[in-house]
Amino acid sequence: MIEISLDAVQTTALAVLLLLLGQVIKRRVGFLERFCIPAPVIGGFGMALLMLVFRETGLVKIMFNTALQTPFMVAFFTTVGIGGSIALLRTGGVILFVYLGVCWTVALFQNTFGPLVASLVGLDPVQGVMAGAVSLLGGHGGAAAFGPMAEQMGHPGSTTVAITAATFGLVSGSLLGGPLGAWLVRRHRVEIAAVDVKSAAPAFHDHDEDVSVTSQSLIGMTGLVLVLMVIGALLSGWVQQATAFVLPAYVGAMVAAILARNLNDGLGLIRLNTKALDALSDLTLGVFLTMAMMTLKIWELYDLALPLMVVLAAQVLALLLLAAFVVFRLLGRNYDAAVMCAGLIGHGLGATPNAIANMSAMAQRFGLASPRALMIVPLCGAVLVDIVAIPFHAYMINILS
Repeated sequence: MIEISLDAVQTTALAVLLLLLGQVIKRRVGFLERFCIPAPVIGGFGMALLMLVFRETGLVKIMFNTALQTPFMVAFFTTVGIGGSIALLRTGGVILFVYLGVCWTVALFQNTFGPLVASLVGLDPVQGVMAGAVSLLGGHGGAAAFGPMAEQMGHPGSTTVAITAATFGLVSGSLLGGPLGAWLVRRHRVEIAAVDVKSAAPAFHDHDEDVSVTSQSLIGMTGLVLVLMVIGALLSGWVQQATAFVLPAYVGAMVAAILARNLNDGLGLIRLNTKALDALSDLTLGVFLTMAMMTLKIWELYDLALPLMVVLAAQVLALLLLAAFVVFRLLGRNYDAAVMCAGLIGHGLGATPNAIANMSAMAQRFGLASPRALMIVPLCGAVLVDIVAIPFHAYMINILS
């Protein structure tokens, strides 16, 4: 077998090439454009499939160095946080709390539905929890945290089940969120209009709509993002020391960016260039998500036992039905609601980055972003949902042991 080891720069270069390839394929293949399949998923997942072929045939083994994936991810969420003015959050209003209630309900449902289906197909109910909100809503971080806990309590193989379920969910959430959102728009003949948040934002931030992206503006906004990333890392470390609660890598930076944005709204210290920030956002999102997809170990899904596949398929179907026939109506049956449903599928089955990618694909497909969705979904899906979800994970593992 030929072994190829790529360093961090080579891995990133490959990710960028796959991202570009995904964009080309998406433009030329009609159904990919129609169903809002993100370009990083197309290029990255294609590479993951090729890696599966290499592994099964024993021809080539490629080892990636994804050291730059986390910095790109943190940088992206920092740009999201910079957009989080209090004025924007006010536009979320009741919908923010409705969506948060939906996230909490999904966590409770997945952790009870999973054990029920697992019992029906002859699996350990705790493995049903591992294939529930622990790995789906919680992603690979939740899987890695709670799998060993379940194994220590007498449930061998829980970590493997959880990691595999998280991988399954990551792929499912990426592939199904955009198509669901597009279907909702067409099915209900939704008007392509999002909440206008500009009228609620401080007027001096509207100045840069007609400003072009220059090297100076990119340097300035890149510097701002990097400084906020450093502050976010310090904030996360302080929270961990004070409370022993470990925040995801990007949450501290996102919170720091939100605080800085609102301080700046009041004091007017920095003139933000939103076009430069949008360029940085598109770049960092595309690269880190492509890296995440191209390094998926699809053989973990290939080796799944049929009963676990049944549990996971039931979870996916249940969330799709919930989003299409309940959540869409609760959120207002409008374009913002359709975009948030696409986001819910992304982080409800995979991770918050998938939610962002699904919502970005919706914006590209229909020519309009949803600022409300882009703030509410990451805030609820990445941070606030854990207030209920994490204690419930531990509760279910304990009560079923």
